Amino acid sequence: MKIKVNQKDLAKHINIAQKGISSRTTLQILDGILLEAHKDKLKLTGTDLEISIETYVNCEIEREGSIVVNSRIFGDIIKKLPDASIYIDVDNNNINIKCENSEFNILGNSSKEYPDLPIVLEHTTFQLPNDLFKSAIRQTVFATTQDETRPSLTGVLFEIIDSNISFVALDGYRLALRKLPIQSDVEIKIIIPGRALNEINKIVEDNESNMEIAAAPGHVVFNIGDTIVYSRLLEGQFFNYKEIIRKDHKTSAIVNKKAFQDSLERASLLAKEEKANLVKLSIIDGQILIKSNSEIGNVNEMIMLKPMEKI
Repeated sequence: MKIKVNQKDLAKHINIAQKGISSRTTLQILDGILLEAHKDKLKLTGTDLEISIETYVNCEIEREGSIVVNSRIFGDIIKKLPDASIYIDVDNNNINIKCENSEFNILGNSSKEYPDLPIVLEHTTFQLPNDLFKSAIRQTVFATTQDETRPSLTGVLFEIIDSNISFVALDGYRLALRKLPIQSDVEIKIIIPGRALNEINKIVEDNESNMEIAAAPGHVVFNIGDTIVYSRLLEGQFFNYKEIIRKDHKTSAIVNKKAFQDSLERASLLAKEEKANLVKLSIIDGQILIKSNSEIGNVNEMIMLKPMEKI
């Protein structure tokens, strides 16, 4: 393999591929990024067998080929090189990297040892705007549980019914639900790991371009322009969240969102000092009283409510 590639472009795509690599892997080959040069593109692949990421960068190819290179070492080298053309030459697992006055020689591994990515044949496809996807994940993924004994709750439920997609996450204490209209007549119900969604959210640019999502038995594939992300799906039955969403409430109130958020964040400063981590809310005489107590002190906040007729 012998190629010429721009330093900034390569560094950007190394960073993307690294999001598929776990620091806890027990297989040495999975510490690496698979580099494949073919048809004026360099494909970089990173995987931990649960999440797999393929990302493509333009390059000039003198000789096609492939190699696996240690992700951390390769990434650190490329980031430190100047913003100029990089020349990479691979011969018998020996990797030569040149950029202006710098030259590195490092060892790689045969690409034949690298695991194959999942092949998705039968699948159901739909599209979502990048910006809406990012906001929906940001507003739900925080409510997933870290408890591995309840694996289905470590992910976010994607449910499409009647041209609406719902993103649902819960952990036994919190429930987060975001519903969006979608131009699709498919019906689907899948659970995607929270970690995969967090990594995808770091890759996706916040714009109105569409991403394509393909769901197949056991896997889901996100096509994000020059990057493709594969993730396994979580098995098991998701909690029937519709049963715990109340339609009737004894108490309802309208409050300024920004003021409420700021007050909660201030009250949480002391709540963090206690194991109970409690912030208490009381609605009295057209006000919300927010309190928190700990050994080092207490905090009291008050926010005026808005009249209910403004709903």
